Amino acid sequence: MAYLANTDQLLSDGILNPSQVKEIQIRSRDTMITLAINLFLTGGILAATLGFIFWLADPLSVAVTGGIALVLGLMLLLRGADRFSMFGNAAALIGAGMLLGGATFELVDNYEAIAAWAMTGLGGAAMIGSYALYRKVPEGLGFLTGAITLMGAAIHLGGVIGFEFEGVGAMLFYLYAAGLTFALGIALDVRLVSALAIVPFAQVLDTSTTYWHASYAFYSYESTLSILQMGSLVAGFTWLASRIKPRVGRHLNIAVMLAFIVMNLCFLVGSLWGDEVGRYMWGPQYRDFGYQNSEAYHAALDAFRETAFTISEEVYSVVWALLLMGLIAWSAMTTRRGLFNASLTFLGIHAYTQMFESFADEPMAYALGGLAAIPAAWGLLQANSWMKARETPTPVAHSK
Repeated sequence: MAYLANTDQLLSDGILNPSQVKEIQIRSRDTMITLAINLFLTGGILAATLGFIFWLADPLSVAVTGGIALVLGLMLLLRGADRFSMFGNAAALIGAGMLLGGATFELVDNYEAIAAWAMTGLGGAAMIGSYALYRKVPEGLGFLTGAITLMGAAIHLGGVIGFEFEGVGAMLFYLYAAGLTFALGIALDVRLVSALAIVPFAQVLDTSTTYWHASYAFYSYESTLSILQMGSLVAGFTWLASRIKPRVGRHLNIAVMLAFIVMNLCFLVGSLWGDEVGRYMWGPQYRDFGYQNSEAYHAALDAFRETAFTISEEVYSVVWALLLMGLIAWSAMTTRRGLFNASLTFLGIHAYTQMFESFADEPMAYALGGLAAIPAAWGLLQANSWMKARETPTPVAHSK
């Protein structure tokens, strides 16, 4: 939804009539119910598939049961009524999931030496073959073939992970995983899949959920570099989304929002602990010295810190606050509600965090920040008034 409107107010102002308001309400309810249906259906299929695999716990039994379920589901989809298509999709997907998932578990448990290669090939073949069918089959089979395409992609990426890349190899793998996931999201037109691409993309610079002092989702040890990485994606995709067809633009906007969230989580950590840029990318690593050479490690670390570009938590806090305030104003003027809500939320998190951390004992910082916010609000008010005056249509005079 690009714009948010109060339908009751629009009705009372005479801008919308009752039938238009009713249509908006019906479409809104239909969208929410469809989302709930897809959530229940996906969760049920995943739970049933895994449950059958572990309950049967035998490769042959899993394969036979999965094959039967797949055939029955396909028969129901091809010959059944439209109102039963959900059951056909569910049966076919459970069957396909048992076949692919059972094969994956069997490879990992009993054929570890070739599991990575086999999963990479098996998943890749399932992904490519199912997507080829997705492009050609009738619309009623699109959900099934699209879902199997995603299953194959998951197995394929799981197999590639098995090669245990390190360093540059790991970075390239995460870029490949992000690119493949995002491309599949666009190809299948499923924005949830596109959204998942942020997970491997956020890992390119070795992001982690742990830190010495606390735990943060999608936090990178390299806060500044990750902010630049996510900021580049936000800027590039925002620019591209307005210049490309809407079908693809919707996926780009999803990536923009999630990259913006990850970027703010990196800002959060930077505002608490600061950042020594590049310490974990090209600085000395403890694993390279070992426990016996800890003194040499600390000496190398001290030498690195003497020339490292360091950003203090205070600087991070101020820059983050100014950035969020600017984004709130810009997103409000350009009606980007998702960005507006996210910026406002993180500004609240930032204010609450800093109240007990960086500026807990600096009351003058609050006074100066509060005074600075007042002219900023006044300036935004003037800008809004100017935009309203500019955009309001001029009444046309009619001659008598």
